[in-house]
Amino acid sequence: MTKDKAYLEEVKMKPEAWSRRSFLRTVGATGMFAFSWRPESLERVEAASKSVADLSPDEVARDEFYWREVQLGFKLDRSLINLNNGFTCPCPRVVLESAFRYTEMINMLPVHYQGMVAGNIETIRRRMAKEFGCSPEELALTRGASEAMQIAINGIDLERGDEVITTEQDYPRMLTTWDQRMRREGIKVTRLQFPVPATQDYLYTMFEKAITPRTKVFHFCHITNLTAQLFPVQRLSRLARSRGIVTIVDGAHALGHFPFQLRDLECDAYGVSLHKWLLAPIGNGCLYVRRDMIPKFWPLQAAPEQQDDDIHKFEAIGTHPWGIRAALGEALAYHQAIGAERKAARLRYLNLRWVNALKKYPQVKVLTDFSEPAQAWGVAAVTIDGIDVRSLARFLRQKYRIIVVPLVGGAPPNQVFDYQAIRVSPNIYTTIEEIDTFIEGMEDAVKSGVPEDEFPPEADGPVDL
Repeated sequence: MTKDKAYLEEVKMKPEAWSRRSFLRTVGATGMFAFSWRPESLERVEAASKSVADLSPDEVARDEFYWREVQLGFKLDRSLINLNNGFTCPCPRVVLESAFRYTEMINMLPVHYQGMVAGNIETIRRRMAKEFGCSPEELALTRGASEAMQIAINGIDLERGDEVITTEQDYPRMLTTWDQRMRREGIKVTRLQFPVPATQDYLYTMFEKAITPRTKVFHFCHITNLTAQLFPVQRLSRLARSRGIVTIVDGAHALGHFPFQLRDLECDAYGVSLHKWLLAPIGNGCLYVRRDMIPKFWPLQAAPEQQDDDIHKFEAIGTHPWGIRAALGEALAYHQAIGAERKAARLRYLNLRWVNALKKYPQVKVLTDFSEPAQAWGVAAVTIDGIDVRSLARFLRQKYRIIVVPLVGGAPPNQVFDYQAIRVSPNIYTTIEEIDTFIEGMEDAVKSGVPEDEFPPEADGPVDL
C-alpha cells in the first residue's frame, strides 16, 4: 500500500481526526493529505476559510479547529508564550520563505534581479490600496511606521510660533521628532493628557477645546500603543479640516488589526508598521497621503521637483530592501485568506477570554475599553492593585514563561503616564491554552502576591513597545 493510500485509510478509520466535514468537502481527502505535509501552505488557510464561509466572524472566532489551521502556518518557539505581539509579530512561514526566496534571487545577480523585483512592487501597491481603501497613487511603501510618520512630521511646512496638538500617550519616537522641530524651528507642541479608557466624545472635545489661532496640526494615534485607546479619527479629521488644520495619524497598530478603509478616515496622512498586525517581514511599512495633500509634504530625502505631486517621492531613500518588500505580497495574501473581520473577531475573543475570567477580582483593573460596539481587539492593558507592574511582568515571565510588557510612569523617555499596567497582545497564532495560562498566572498573582525582590531586573525580558 502506498503512503498516500495508507494515510487515507487511516483518516477513514479515525474520522475524529478531522471533525469539520465542510473542511473535508472543500479540500477533498487527497488535498488534505497534501496540506498535512505542508503546514506553511497558504492554500491550507484558504481552504479552511472556505469551510467556515457560512459562519459569522464571531462564530469563527470560537472555532478552534479553524484556528488550528491558521496556527500551523507559523514556526514559533512554543516554550514561551508571546503576549507582546504589539511589538513586532512573527511572519507566517509562507511570508518568511518568500522573503528568503526574493533575497536569494536578488543576490544571484543584483544588477539584473533587483530591478525586476522592484518593478513588480507596483502590483503589491495596487493590491494594498485595494484592500485598505485608497488609491495606489496615495500609498507609499516605507520601512516602518517611524519612517512613514517622520516623513509626514518633518515634511509639513510650519513657521515659528505655529502649534501642533498631540497627546502624552503618543509613540515616543514621534514625540521626539516633534520635540526636535520645536527646538530647531521654534514651533509650539502641546501635549494633551487623558484618562484611560476615555470615550470618543471626551477625546474629540479635548482636541476641540485645545485649538488656538496658531494651531496648524493635529497629531494622534488611531489606537495608542499603550492601552489601545481608540480615537475618533474621522470626526477629528473633519474638525481639523473645518479649521484649516492638517491631520497626521499614527496607525502603527491599526492597519491589519481590525477592518476599516483609509479613505473613510478622512485624515491627511497616516503611517503604518506592516511588520506588526499585517505580519509582514520586519522593515515594512506604508504611508497614506490624501491625494490633494501630497504636494504639501516634503519627502524625507530629496526627490526631483517633477515628483512634487507624486507619492513615489516619499520612497526616495536610496537602496531599498527589495527582498522583504516583495514578501509583503504574501503577507497580504495570508491576511486576505483569513479575512479582516475574522481576524479582528479572533483577537477580541482571545483578549475577552482573560478579561471576563478576571472580572471577579476587584483588584484587577482593565484599562482598555472592551464594551460594545467594539472599541478594542488585540491589545489590552491591565493592572493589579498593590502590585508593581514590573514585578508582575517578571513574575509572569519567570514562573509561567509569558512575555508581556510593563508600562510604567516616567518611562520610556519623554512620556508621562498617570497609570501603570502590563500590555497584553495575543495574535492569531495564540492558543486558548496560552490564554488560560495567562489567566492562571494572573490569578496566582492576585491570590498569593508577587515577590518584588525575587527576580533580578535583567530577567524582565523584552520591554519594547
